[in-house]
Amino acid sequence: MLNIVVLVSGGGTNLQAIMDSIADGTVKNVTIKGVISNNRNAYALERAKLEGIAGECISPKDYPDRESFNEALLKGVESYNPDLVVLAGFLVAIPAKMIERYPNRIINIHPSLIPSFCGVGYYGLKVHEKALERGVKVTGATVHVVTEGLDEGPILAQKPVMVNDDDTPKTLQKRVMENAEWVILPEVINDIANGNIRL
Repeated sequence: MLNIVVLVSGGGTNLQAIMDSIADGTVKNVTIKGVISNNRNAYALERAKLEGIAGECISPKDYPDRESFNEALLKGVESYNPDLVVLAGFLVAIPAKMIERYPNRIINIHPSLIPSFCGVGYYGLKVHEKALERGVKVTGATVHVVTEGLDEGPILAQKPVMVNDDDTPKTLQKRVMENAEWVILPEVINDIANGNIRL
């Protein structure tokens, strides 16, 4: 059984996709041990609660400095003894100590086809705004291993999504989530749990 902890910052739609895939059996041999958010008001915590999954907020606002927060975040993750840490829309830089503690055992979903529209400043709606500004015809989502370089770790899966002429950042974001993110993140977790991907 692959024990995972999911880190989230907002609504938790990717978390929901993982929970739904476990519930319907498309993701096998996976247990979500806990959900951690840096945002007390993240709806993702409510989603976890509804499923009976332990959830907690560890916010930088509650600590005097970044180092104290990083320590607390690492301790919070360690308390669930995970085999895999899943960043599902977690808008906080992962501390180096956590990457050292879980080498090749932290994965992230990013809403573009890396190496396009990634790195510092590319998160949430901003990714889709930039894609539309650039005029790309195809975008998508990427699941990758987290390393110290932002969005630079090995790519595990990608799924393309066509851009429509009348897209707004919000319509594009919705299509990328529904057609790519919610598909490949559960698939990768399932592949890791069942030996199809070796990290």
